[in-house]
Amino acid sequence: MLGMMMDRPLLVSMLLEHADAYHANEEIVSRSVEGPIHRYTYADAARRARQVGNALKRLGIEPGDRVGTLAWNTYRHYELYFGISGIGAVCHTINPRLFQGQIEYIVNHAQDRLLFVDLTFVPLLEQLAGKLSPVRHVVVMTDEAHMPKTLLPNVLCYETLIGAESDALEWPQFDERSACSLCYTSGTTGNPKGALYSHRSTLLHTFAVTSPDAVGFAATDVICPIVPMFHVNAWGVPYAATMCGAKLVFPGPALDGKSLTDLFEAEGVTLSLGVPTVWLGLLKHLAETGRKPGKVERMLIGGSAAPMAMIETLEKVYGIRVTHGWGMTEMSPVGTTSMLKRRHLDRPVAEQLAVKALQGRPLCGVEMKIVDPEGRRLPHDGRAAGELLVRGPWIISGYFNDEQASRGAFDRDGWFRTGDVAAIDPDGYLRITDRSKDVIKSGGEWISSIDIENAAMGHPDVAEAAVIGLPHPKWGERPLLIIVPKPGAARDKTAILAALADKVAKWMLPDDVVFVDELPHTATGKLLKTRLRDQFQGHTLPTA
Repeated sequence: MLGMMMDRPLLVSMLLEHADAYHANEEIVSRSVEGPIHRYTYADAARRARQVGNALKRLGIEPGDRVGTLAWNTYRHYELYFGISGIGAVCHTINPRLFQGQIEYIVNHAQDRLLFVDLTFVPLLEQLAGKLSPVRHVVVMTDEAHMPKTLLPNVLCYETLIGAESDALEWPQFDERSACSLCYTSGTTGNPKGALYSHRSTLLHTFAVTSPDAVGFAATDVICPIVPMFHVNAWGVPYAATMCGAKLVFPGPALDGKSLTDLFEAEGVTLSLGVPTVWLGLLKHLAETGRKPGKVERMLIGGSAAPMAMIETLEKVYGIRVTHGWGMTEMSPVGTTSMLKRRHLDRPVAEQLAVKALQGRPLCGVEMKIVDPEGRRLPHDGRAAGELLVRGPWIISGYFNDEQASRGAFDRDGWFRTGDVAAIDPDGYLRITDRSKDVIKSGGEWISSIDIENAAMGHPDVAEAAVIGLPHPKWGERPLLIIVPKPGAARDKTAILAALADKVAKWMLPDDVVFVDELPHTATGKLLKTRLRDQFQGHTLPTA
């Protein structure tokens, strides 16, 4: 027997329609690419998104067509999120930090018919001119006064394009399983792979992350997403903030510590979200200047593991409540958050921080399991570690137009292989111990590079740390610790190892420490350990 309920599709357009109706005067503030701060309201954004939709239809965009964006977190990019998906087309956000060859592959593989590009990235597209065969027009996201001189063919001005359109548009209704947006992985191994999200999956993800036990967005928040809109839909923040009618503050291209602090202070930001590398820059600025991060009350840190030292500094020094999150492009992306349970509230602060340093427990809708190399389930006892697999309604069922990649991404029961090695405790708290390709196998035991990196980051002389495994004649592999020291700090490997001695097991201690000026990162801010392994493949450990 079926329930007797109205069958209304879950569509992205309903989020902006809701905000337009009930949060019309709430602000959306952007630091523009041109420089000045731009202000308008949800009502203004809804009107202009409808103009975007009409402009796209006039340019021949039909349901299912892919429309690419190369853009920062700004109000124009926000309008495209809704204008493209609202008419049934697919909003394809492209990471401009990828290599040129990867961007060329992504645009051609996605068959993008239009590209919307911020001024910053026009030179990038000029270098790819003639190589992006599906693209019919390039729309520069600015006004006529700032249009660049470019040899790119079929170039249009964003403000002129949408300014010629009526704002009268009734968003169409269609199957909620229709594709909504497309995001490619950073492609550290092989070609990037596309995760094609549906309207249904996006709305379910949005409902989940807004709940108090996940991220907890609310109409009273002032939200600044530092995580870029060109990567996994900014962790769903543009949708969630719109659902709640929160004030949105977009940082544009200025992501340095001073610019962020200025923006936080001026706009009264209460909640911000970003990767650890961004917060390292912010903390450096605050420490050097003695400034405070305005009214910021909460931060979500994801993308890679946040060092305990960072969480402690944010909480103890600046009074910011930190939530650690974990997810993947293939998961829309949020899978877990490290929200405390009621029984943790009476525990000592050190115990609470230890829970917050975990990747967290799953949102309702995300199922997790860990398995041994033979695919057998392992217990969720907090000790057993195995390959992490997930499934749920906002997790991909395959990669876009890539059967080969899809075949190896799932187990026989349809669970997605994350590539992470993890432990799960009885409360569901996830602890990522490594990527499966990064785990160090020493004498039959697994050593977590993440645990050593987090311990090293607690040292006052360490700005950033990475651990890789190197060949060892006796143990198979042993860890090498690679450190970026803070400015003016001594490069003393003996002192570093001594400080680690009471933080990790003796058999896990690195066999050597090397110092470098910087570490390589992927386009999304994660440590690029493949490059480190290439760089240090000739390094001989002292114990070898």
